Amino acid sequence: MKLKTIHRIFSLVILAALISCQGGESTGLSKNVTGKAGELVVVITNEAWDGSPGKLIRQTLAQEHLALPQDEPMFDLVRVPHEGFRSIFKTTRNIVQTRISSNVDSTGIMFQDNVWASPQATVIIQAKNEVEFEKLFNENRNRIMAYFLRAERNRLTTNYERYYERGIFNVLDQDFDITMKIAPGFQIAEQKEDFIWLRYETPEISQGIIIYTFPYVSDSAFTIDYQLKVRDSILKAHVPGPTPGSYMATEKRIDQVNNFGRHNGNYMSEMRGLWRVINDFMGGPYISLAQLDAANQRVIVAYGYVFAPSKDKRNLLRQVEAMIYTLKLNNQEENDKLNQQEIGVDILPESI
Repeated sequence: MKLKTIHRIFSLVILAALISCQGGESTGLSKNVTGKAGELVVVITNEAWDGSPGKLIRQTLAQEHLALPQDEPMFDLVRVPHEGFRSIFKTTRNIVQTRISSNVDSTGIMFQDNVWASPQATVIIQAKNEVEFEKLFNENRNRIMAYFLRAERNRLTTNYERYYERGIFNVLDQDFDITMKIAPGFQIAEQKEDFIWLRYETPEISQGIIIYTFPYVSDSAFTIDYQLKVRDSILKAHVPGPTPGSYMATEKRIDQVNNFGRHNGNYMSEMRGLWRVINDFMGGPYISLAQLDAANQRVIVAYGYVFAPSKDKRNLLRQVEAMIYTLKLNNQEENDKLNQQEIGVDILPESI
């Protein structure tokens, strides 16, 4: 996996939480979207699909997903010719429509929500020729990727907002002064002061979310080195593996993917990579959201992981990601006041 590609994709994931949709008001249709999670229909002619436009679309939307133990694409593309784009495909969750012809009235790109179903994300790209298409696509490729990533996350988040484990919600509310919508089926595996481990287990997969806090004493709290030091000490102490002397830890033989942004207006960093079990053979992908609670001078970390040997993990990890992004601080109003005063964090070099 190429590190430059990983960092580029990761930036899109952060951008996906921030980008705004353009154009296309909801039609009020009652139809629900169809298709599998991560599926994306591309409406394009055979000639364009086999040519440079199709190659560009595949290189962008089907490129390798970051920080997974095996190759999986960002999206599963389904190519449909214009004449075959009928009702069965029009309700698909994600759609890219291309119109490459000298007869196109105006060139441009449009982002539309809920055109034929809900919640649906549609991008229309119009160009007079392939050269113009390439230019237009390259200028907007980050926004296109971010738009679809955001749509995938929002669909999951909407479900979790409606259906969630209320017992876990109440524990987080009362004991951690935060709220988070965790999917039904998750259970509390262990709880200590400033630490809680939530798990969902089946014979084939395991999904987990670990929430912990630590004091914010300096800007170095958001460096990779410091976060890994804190995380691995907590995992070693509280997350044992299946055999005596084994425990969960960060896989450091590959680089972590880290980026910074805002979540609900609060400073945050998102980290992705792989985890492993020391003295055993378990491992998988993780995503971690570290958020500053300036009012309480603490950092809140939500660390989500997946264990699913011999199975695809992209969609399982996206489920965990959507859950941890429902994180909200109970004292958000106090933090809003501090954020308005531009009390920020200057990230130091990667050292403790």
